[in-house]
Amino acid sequence: MTKILMIEDDSEFASLLKAFLVPYNIEVTNYEDPYLGLSCGIEKFDLLILDLTLPSMDGLEVCKEVASKYDIPIIISSARSDLSDKVVALQLGADDYLPKPYDPQEMYARIVSLLRRYKKVHLKDEPKLPLRVDKPKHTIFLHDKALELTPAEFAVLELLVKNAGFSVSKEQILYNCDIFAQSSDASLAVIVNRLRKKLPSNILIKSIRGIGYKLLT
Repeated sequence: MTKILMIEDDSEFASLLKAFLVPYNIEVTNYEDPYLGLSCGIEKFDLLILDLTLPSMDGLEVCKEVASKYDIPIIISSARSDLSDKVVALQLGADDYLPKPYDPQEMYARIVSLLRRYKKVHLKDEPKLPLRVDKPKHTIFLHDKALELTPAEFAVLELLVKNAGFSVSKEQILYNCDIFAQSSDASLAVIVNRLRKKLPSNILIKSIRGIGYKLLT
């Protein structure tokens, strides 16, 4: 499970995001008081979502302290629209800045993207997925062998590989892959089942009930 620390004084806003992320196997712990957030044991979390307008302490100060003491990715979530706030936050060590209001789906996408990049940098010794995407050649290799894929299968598997280990919603797949435009008689379930038959048993496309799919090894 991915554990996220959130420092946000709008409890209702935090609860909505928390509820949205639960099905994606993401647990959010929120603190309205920045001092409590800073003393909660930040090292046990995978990522920090930080508001800038906080009681008793400015979010930029929180960002500065966390970035200087902990090796954790930071997403700023703020209604403050001043460009200087965004620039300063990124200079202080924030990795991303998402203005409020935003769609929770966008926050989820940013979390996945940031954690994926972060792991590439900080977890170089973890086992690598034996699938390699060659986008210019429109080919996916299993080890060194090219898989025989239809355009729709390539589009779906490419997205799952890109988000390996994370849940990808059916809506995300359909939107990003545009598979029905390529094959009107195909359904996502049919395409996924065909991919399962083309992959070895140690590479699993897991169905996530009510959400979509997740690629696991």
